[in-house]
Amino acid sequence: MNKGAYVSIVVPVFNEEDGLRELYSELSSVLKGIGKSYEIIFVDDGSKDKSLEILEGFKNTGQNVKIISFCRNFGQHAAVMAGFNSSEGEVVVTLDADLQNPPGEIPKLLEKIEEGFDVVAGRRMGRKEGILRKFSSAVMNIIISKLTGVKLKDYGCMLRAYKRSIINYLLQYGEKCVYIPAFASWLTGSVIEVPVKDNPRKYGKSKYNLLSFLRQAFDLITAYTLVPIQLISIVGAVFLIISVLLTGYLLSFRFFFGTPSPLTTFVAILLFLSGVTTFFIGVVSEYLVRMSIETRKRPLYIIKEKFERKNGDK
Repeated sequence: MNKGAYVSIVVPVFNEEDGLRELYSELSSVLKGIGKSYEIIFVDDGSKDKSLEILEGFKNTGQNVKIISFCRNFGQHAAVMAGFNSSEGEVVVTLDADLQNPPGEIPKLLEKIEEGFDVVAGRRMGRKEGILRKFSSAVMNIIISKLTGVKLKDYGCMLRAYKRSIINYLLQYGEKCVYIPAFASWLTGSVIEVPVKDNPRKYGKSKYNLLSFLRQAFDLITAYTLVPIQLISIVGAVFLIISVLLTGYLLSFRFFFGTPSPLTTFVAILLFLSGVTTFFIGVVSEYLVRMSIETRKRPLYIIKEKFERKNGDK
């Protein structure tokens, strides 16, 4: 570790060309005001706009800038993990590039780290979002709180600070399909939430959608608990009993009372049970896919280019 580095700021970037210069200016000003050594790590996640070109323009601004460029888009999780792997600070802070969480809130997190907390999470105040976004965030917070045993009100906030020990654990044990805030909270009980500003998005548009929410929820459930597998066994047994009883009922009704459409009734029940079975097979498949990914040891990301300046040299 660089002995002079106190805080590392990890910023994943994907198509954020309009706000990067403003972000860098604000971030540099805030970090200089802290009065401690720092480094800023920008991870370009395969941007299609001029984001990488703008980031490369920061190269000559000082020796505290690192730029990592992926050969294609690997996702925010991969970008953050790449930033963690390159970080050298005693404290590591993650920050979105969209300026919704202003850099000026970073000192609040550092104060709590210095008080002894391992993880300090931002809680966005005054959020202006649609009903669907609010609902999905609430559901995600409930799921993570139940799985980790750490009850926070805003697991979706990217503005978070981690002690070096937590970062080392994340790099050593973090799975390829894991939600970093949940895993960090699971690693330690020393977690606190602090209120931070949430500004309206000034540039670009959100990369978050319903599909990404469903993917995260599924990843969380299958990564931290065996409850889905256990539910399959229980529900499977219940449906087995029900199907046996229904079959007996249909046969008795057919032989003793007669029925105008026995085939229709039987097919309807069969289709229902087949649908339930197919759903459960999908859950089991998720576990198998996760095991397959870990077994293949496929890289989480591939770096095309990396820039860092130490003692004036690239």
